[in-house]
Amino acid sequence: MLSSLAVVLLSTAFAATPCANLKSLSLPNTTITLAESVPAGTFTPPGGGGAGGGGQRGTQPAGLTVPAFCRVAATLKPSADSEIDMEVWLPENWNQKFQFVGGGGWAGVISYPALATALQEGYATASTDTGHKGGTANFAIGHSEKLVDFAYRAVHESTLKAKTIMTTFYDRPIKYSYWNGCSTGGRQGLMEAQRFPNDYDGIISGAPVNTFTRLHMGQLWTAKATLGQPNSVLSRDDLTMISNAVLAQCDAADGVSDGVLTDPRTCNFKPSSLACTSAKTEQCLNPGQVKALERIYQGARNPRTGQQIYPGLEPGGEGPEPGNPGWGMIMNGQSPFAIDDAVLGGMGFRNPKWDWRTFDFDKDVAIVDAKLFGVLNAVDPDLRDFKSHGGKLVIYHGWSDPGVMPQRTVDFYQEMIDFATKAHGGDGRAYTSEYARLFMMPGMGHCRGGNGPDQADWMGVISGWVEKGKAPESVTARKMQDGKVVTTRPLCAYPQAARYKGKGDPNDAANFECAVPK
Repeated sequence: MLSSLAVVLLSTAFAATPCANLKSLSLPNTTITLAESVPAGTFTPPGGGGAGGGGQRGTQPAGLTVPAFCRVAATLKPSADSEIDMEVWLPENWNQKFQFVGGGGWAGVISYPALATALQEGYATASTDTGHKGGTANFAIGHSEKLVDFAYRAVHESTLKAKTIMTTFYDRPIKYSYWNGCSTGGRQGLMEAQRFPNDYDGIISGAPVNTFTRLHMGQLWTAKATLGQPNSVLSRDDLTMISNAVLAQCDAADGVSDGVLTDPRTCNFKPSSLACTSAKTEQCLNPGQVKALERIYQGARNPRTGQQIYPGLEPGGEGPEPGNPGWGMIMNGQSPFAIDDAVLGGMGFRNPKWDWRTFDFDKDVAIVDAKLFGVLNAVDPDLRDFKSHGGKLVIYHGWSDPGVMPQRTVDFYQEMIDFATKAHGGDGRAYTSEYARLFMMPGMGHCRGGNGPDQADWMGVISGWVEKGKAPESVTARKMQDGKVVTTRPLCAYPQAARYKGKGDPNDAANFECAVPK
């Protein structure tokens, strides 16, 4: 009689179709370009790696530790102008679950590090370059179909093809399908829930760039505030000084001084408090810098009507910290964040030589929105079909995110609640919480890093909710240092936040409780 472990191993390791035979699999508008068995050990991605999911940028480590798996690569052409590359990784020991990993930035690569992580956990997994290569918007100029691929079609088509490849290889159904992404990957997850609600059972959406076009207007607003006026540039030393002043005023308000603001919106910090009384020094700001800081906190507004275009950055995350560049992520003292030029100039005005200084926050917002808003933005709060399908959505965002303004994620979650109230009456918050929860992460930067705990088992959270019905009221986050956990803190389902109980180790999550901030 076989032991229970042997039965599990036999069932999970079985593959009905040899890996190499997948090369001849016929799928609509699809060419499978590679199907090979990869032994356990070190996998070297083509080109030495690439940007991973979760907003990662730059070259990733060339060597990735992987279990034995079947690697399938394919090119999809859902339109005459499409060329979408994707990969599907199929582990020998499969947990009968699917995890699609999202992209970061322009998503013009296969997210190999994220694939390896999912594979190590037993998931069959997939990634797509969303139909283009590299980190600019040039691919979209004159190519409307490629823009649609990047916006949502590449992910959906890759999802359908990946599922077929998986069920063919294993000759068994997929029990559960999950999306896992941050930044661009967070937007992709929300887009799936809104446009293709049956694709996934559970979606993790971190720091979602859901209002894609307006975000880059918001970042351009920051650039104009600091670069468009005399003596308004904020140096790294200035940002550190500002952050220290904010923490000195507001850090202890949540009951513990730990270099982290539990909810920055409760901090009534005034930039004018740092104004120089005479000559500029390292401990004060000149008038131009004070005005720039006020505008950054304020966020992008129409100069004629005063209407908010996009929220501003939050106090407390200004200065660079280990693993988090702070506001330096989008400030280089010379020009705006490169992606802003690419989105607004390349996609919006279809001019790769566009001058960011010419953007008019009164007239040009409508021009860009008319071309891009309905394609690129995942802002539909009506997720009834996703909920009816049984889908669960977990959104998380760092309060010290310098790249994607966290208040916009809070606003979108509130829009979901408001829609539910209008559509169903009664308590819209209770209805929304049946399938969606938001967790704000104090002190965390863009998807990771920062002063606060920045790691959590989001896959464990979403799978527990989908498979066992365990709706997450709080999630334990960790901060690691030299491979060791140095701080744990509960992340509370919004609108609650962690509050220190008044005694015990403030680095231990057990000494905090969830409550609505005052």
